[in-house]
Amino acid sequence: MNWVYLIIAGFGEVIGVMGISKVNQEKSFISFVWLIGGFLMSFILLTLAMEGLPMGTAYAIWTGIGTAGSAVMGMIFYGESADWRRLLCISMVITGAVGLKLIT
Repeated sequence: MNWVYLIIAGFGEVIGVMGISKVNQEKSFISFVWLIGGFLMSFILLTLAMEGLPMGTAYAIWTGIGTAGSAVMGMIFYGESADWRRLLCISMVITGAVGLKLIT
């Protein structure tokens, strides 16, 4: 169950980062709900995940999901570059997270 919490926490971080972008575009109540709700959900679930997972592994995977997920969401929703070098770097982040899972 800890891994499920961790994965959902990573997606919560992506929601929070998208909330930051929404607040920068338009300072509305909904934008702040995205920002605060995403990060709140993310931190709560990360805390639950770390009850049964090593801190270093949990934090690395959480930030990896957040980093890769935010970059992909930027490409999909905000027209950010999808250059092959950027995609290669994102895949290295994901590979590192999977590697940590395999050795833990």
